[in-house]
Amino acid sequence: MSAQRTPRPSSDGSRPVRRRLRAVAKWTLVVGLVLALVGGGVFYFTYRNTEIPSANRAFEAQSTYVTYSGGKQRIGTFAEQNRESVPLADIPQSMQDAVIAAEDRTFYSNSGIDPKGIIRAAFSNARGNATQGASTITQQYVKLLYLSQERTLSRKVKEAFLSLKVQQERSKEAILEGYLNTIYFGRGAYGVQAASRAFFGKNAGQLTVQESATLAAVLNSPAGLSPDGSDETRARLVSRYDYVLSGMVEAGNIDAAEADRIAGKLPSFVKRGGSNQFGGQRGFMLSMVKDELQRIGFDETEIDTGGLRVETTFTRSGMAANAEGVTERRPEGLKGLHVASASVDVQTGALIGFFAGQDYLRSQLDWATIGSSPGSSFKPFALAAGLDAGYSLRDTFDGNSPYEFEDGSGSVDNQGEGTGTNFGSAISLVTATENSVNTAYADLTDSIPDGPRKIRQMAVRLGVPDDAPGLEPNNAIALGSATVGPVSMANAYATIANGGVAHDVFTVKRVTRAEDGEVLYKAPRETKRVLSEDIASDVSYAMQQVVASGSGTNAQGVGRPAAGKTGTATNADGDVSSSWFVGYTPQVATAVMYARGKGNEALNGFLPTFYGGQYPTLTWSSIMSRLMEGVDVEDFPEPAFVDGDAPEDGHAPYTPPPSPTFTPDPTPQETPSESPSESPSETPTRTPPTSAPPEPTDPGEPVDPGPDLGQPGNGREPGGGDASPGGG
Repeated sequence: MSAQRTPRPSSDGSRPVRRRLRAVAKWTLVVGLVLALVGGGVFYFTYRNTEIPSANRAFEAQSTYVTYSGGKQRIGTFAEQNRESVPLADIPQSMQDAVIAAEDRTFYSNSGIDPKGIIRAAFSNARGNATQGASTITQQYVKLLYLSQERTLSRKVKEAFLSLKVQQERSKEAILEGYLNTIYFGRGAYGVQAASRAFFGKNAGQLTVQESATLAAVLNSPAGLSPDGSDETRARLVSRYDYVLSGMVEAGNIDAAEADRIAGKLPSFVKRGGSNQFGGQRGFMLSMVKDELQRIGFDETEIDTGGLRVETTFTRSGMAANAEGVTERRPEGLKGLHVASASVDVQTGALIGFFAGQDYLRSQLDWATIGSSPGSSFKPFALAAGLDAGYSLRDTFDGNSPYEFEDGSGSVDNQGEGTGTNFGSAISLVTATENSVNTAYADLTDSIPDGPRKIRQMAVRLGVPDDAPGLEPNNAIALGSATVGPVSMANAYATIANGGVAHDVFTVKRVTRAEDGEVLYKAPRETKRVLSEDIASDVSYAMQQVVASGSGTNAQGVGRPAAGKTGTATNADGDVSSSWFVGYTPQVATAVMYARGKGNEALNGFLPTFYGGQYPTLTWSSIMSRLMEGVDVEDFPEPAFVDGDAPEDGHAPYTPPPSPTFTPDPTPQETPSESPSESPSETPTRTPPTSAPPEPTDPGEPVDPGPDLGQPGNGREPGGGDASPGGG
C-alpha cells in the first residue's frame, strides 16, 4: 500500500497571487458592468429627455448688434442677415456633393456625431484650449440652429445628444437642406441661395461645379478664405477649393479629368454690393468697429454671427456734430472734394464722432483714417520736442526767409512774395507758432540734437501712427509731409490737451454675449505719460495764441477757451494739397481736413480759399460749437514757461535795445529842436506774448486771404508756411 502524498505548497507562492488576480478581475468586471449599466442608463435617460428646442429664437440670437455709447441706441449689425430658403431639389447636386466633400465626407453613413472630435474637444478643453472642431454636418447644423457659439466641453456634449436626436427624427436630406439654408458663407449671406446671389449674382439652381466647390470651400472660414481678402487669403481659398474637388473625385461625383481642368482656377465673382443699413456714416462706423474687434481677437464668424452686443464710443451727438458741422461749412458743387473730421475725448482717447468724407454707399474710402499731409498742424509736435530738449517758449529762432539747413541739404521758405516773408532773425517760438513760420521751425529742427529723429519720436509718442506713410526723420519733418488721418491727429492733440498723458484712440467700449450678458471684453483704461505737464501746458499756450491772434482766429467762433494749429500742405509740384485745422478745448480734440481727388491734388484754383485758417477752421468751429453745447466752460492751465538747459547757443530770448533818452534844451529862449524819433529797429515791433519780451518782426507783403467768410478774424497765414513749398 503506497503512502498518500500530501501536495506541497508552491515554493514561489504564485497560487495565492493568481487567486487575488482572479478576484480583482472579477470585481473589475462587476464594477465595469455596473458603470456601463449606469452610464447606459444615464445616456438613455439624457437622450430620452433631450428635446429639440425652437430654432427661430435661438438662431436670431446669433446676430451681433452694435450700439452707440450707453448701449441703448442701435447703430446696426455687421451681417445683413440675408436669407432665402430653397428646397433641396432646387440646389444643384454639385453643390450638395461639394459641401459633403468639404465638411463631412461620411455624412450619409455616420450617426450624426463625430466621437473622435468629441474626445479631441475633451482633451483640448482639459488643456485649456477648447477650440477643436471637426464636427459633422449634423453637429454644425445643430450648433448653428439650436446652441450657442461658446467653445466648451459641456456645449460639445449637448451638441452630440441633440445631433443624435435630430439624426433619428429627420432624414439626411432634411438635415442637409436645413444646413445649406442656414450656414454662413460670408458677405452677409446665410444659406446657399443668398450666397449664390452675393458671390455670383445668380440663383443657387444655376451654380456650376466650379462655383459650388468655391462656396463649399469658403464655408470652412468665411473670413480666412474670403475672395475679398488679400492675395494670401485667396491663395488659401484656392488650396481649399482644390481639396474640395479632390473629395468630389474620390466620391465619384466628378471625374478626374474635369477636376484637373478646373483645379486652381476660381470662378469670377460679382462686386460686393452695399446695403441701405450701411448708408451715411454707419458703414464707416461698423467697419472701424469690426477692424478693432479683430485686433482685440474676435474672428469674423464670431463678429458676424456670434450673438455679440458691442457698445461703441460713438455718441449720436458726436456723430451728428461732425456731419452737420462739415455740411454747414463745406462749399457746394466741388466734385472730388473730401472733407473729413474726427473728435476724440481728451480724458479717455475715445473716438466720439467723425465724418469720413461722403456716404458709405457712394464710396468706402474713409478719409477720416486715410488722411493726407497735415502741413503746419504737425508743428506742435516739433515744439513739444524742442521744449523737451531744453528750449523755452521765449527762446528765439530765425524767422527770415529762406532758411538754409546747416548740413547743406536744402532750404525752407516762408509764404510770401519772392523767397517769402521775413519775420526777423530772432523770433520766439510763440510767434513762430502763432504765425506758422516755416523757417523758425526749420531752425528749431536743426538746433535740436538729432532733431528730425526726436521730432518723429515725439509725434509717435503723442499719437501719430509709427507706420504713417512718409513719416521720415528728415529736416523738413516739422512741416508735416507725412500722411496722417484726422482720427490720429485729433488723438495726438488730445494728448497735449490732457497734460501729456496719452491714450490709444479706440472705438469699442465693451463686448457682451447676448445669451447671458457675460462680458467678453472691456476697454482697458491704460494711460501713459509721454510729456511733462509743464511742457504740455506751454505747447497749449502757444496754440492758444494761434486762436487768439494768429492764423486760427476763426476758431474763436466756438465761444470758449480753445487752442489749435492751422495747416496747409503742398505737394511736389508746389500746389496746395491739403488744408487743416486741428484744435481742442480742455474736453474734446477735433481735427478737420480738406483734400481733393486721391488726397494730394491741387486745392489752389479749386477752393475759393485754401488756407487752413479759412474753411477748415470755420468747419472746426461749427463742429465744436455743437459738441460743446451744454458742456461746462473750462480754462486751460497757466503756461509754465519751462526753461531747461538749451542744447545750443544763439537762441536766447531777444532783448530790444534801450529806447533813446532826450535832454531838454537849457535855453528857453531858443526854439526846441524837433524831438528825435525812436531809432527804428530793422523791423517793426510785434505785440509780444504774455510774459515774453518784444521781438522785431517784418510782416512784409500780406498774403491775400481770399474772401471774408463772415467769422471773427480772416484766418490769414501771413508769411507762415502752411502753403509754402516744403510745408508738406
